[in-house]
Amino acid sequence: MIQDQLLDSPAAWVRLCAIVALSTLGGVGMWSVIVALPYVQAEFGVSRGAASLPYTLTMLGFGAGGILMGRLTDRFGPMKPLLGATLMLAGGYVLAGLAPSLTFYTLAQGVLIGMLGASAAFAPLMADASLWFRRRRGIAVAIAASGNYLAGAVWPPVLSWLIGAYGWRTAHLAVGAICLVTMLPLSLALRARAPGSQRSGLPSSPGEARPLGFSRAGLTAILSAAGVACCVAMAMPQVHIVAYCGDLGYGVARGAEMLSVMLACGIVSRLAFGLIADRIGGLRALMLGSAMQGLALSLFLFFDELASLYMLSALFGLVQGGIVPSYAVIVRENFPASEAGMRVGMVLMATLVGMALGGWLSGVIFDATGSYAAAFLNGVAWNAANVLIVATLLLRGRARLAPV
Repeated sequence: MIQDQLLDSPAAWVRLCAIVALSTLGGVGMWSVIVALPYVQAEFGVSRGAASLPYTLTMLGFGAGGILMGRLTDRFGPMKPLLGATLMLAGGYVLAGLAPSLTFYTLAQGVLIGMLGASAAFAPLMADASLWFRRRRGIAVAIAASGNYLAGAVWPPVLSWLIGAYGWRTAHLAVGAICLVTMLPLSLALRARAPGSQRSGLPSSPGEARPLGFSRAGLTAILSAAGVACCVAMAMPQVHIVAYCGDLGYGVARGAEMLSVMLACGIVSRLAFGLIADRIGGLRALMLGSAMQGLALSLFLFFDELASLYMLSALFGLVQGGIVPSYAVIVRENFPASEAGMRVGMVLMATLVGMALGGWLSGVIFDATGSYAAAFLNGVAWNAANVLIVATLLLRGRARLAPV
């Protein structure tokens, strides 16, 4: 088909560049709340656990919005949802910057910034990228997913400087304006519909009818459970590294730098795991990333000097960055193209639920114990659960491929 000639074409790569730019800009919704956490806590005079709730609601909203925006993208393409989401994102930052209470700030973060704004710049764009590539699908999805981590590398130091110079409220207003003037024109670059995106949702192969021997709903649920487990573990360093460094006496600016290092290394990891997924498949790539994440996370229990924390932040980014895009590759390997936006959105919502739960649990555990040691142990336990689920899926897949 003529449309299929667009797969892996120069036009597909140009589109991928626009996707990365949009994901980088819209991804601020996930990271600004982390940098602002200690400042919001101080202004509203609340506990660390309470101050973590805006992040939790943002992640939950981000995940739920991923499903909503994914379904809209499956039906209308990514441009229209992105245009509306940009307006919601900008408005959310204005309202968050003017928030008179923690409750108001939390709602602005969760509903406008997370669910109706930034969510359109993550899972739906990864799904869209997967539809424009066949031979290079793994690396294309990884590049698309890297926009979110690029946002994590770029935005924290920028926000740290803005907050230090003008206060967290003015910083939020500035972010809203930046998103509005940059994301609206970039969204227009995604007018064309993806090849195959408007075809029937019927499976094109027996594997799509019973992926890994499960119903499509069953495999989606299992992948979602794995996503929750791995991301509860992932959230501990990502959400609390800024506050952790402040508690250790190194200052929140050092923590913001470590978060930036972690996510910059995460970009390298995502690209590397994209290439790995093209060679060994998404499920094996997920297993590799999850096992390495558990090892890196356990090292935080033994080292808390400034230099070692910088090194561990880099190591953690290098081993865990490829985990989330591996889920998108697994979905495209096992489900019809016409369901890509919705299925990727559902599984990635689970990863965000895990991030939200992990961020909140870590704050609660800190409040209860006075340190982050137990929170790191909690993360290691959840990571072990993820490894068990993925190993079970791998064994299931091997059994189905074995000769009778």
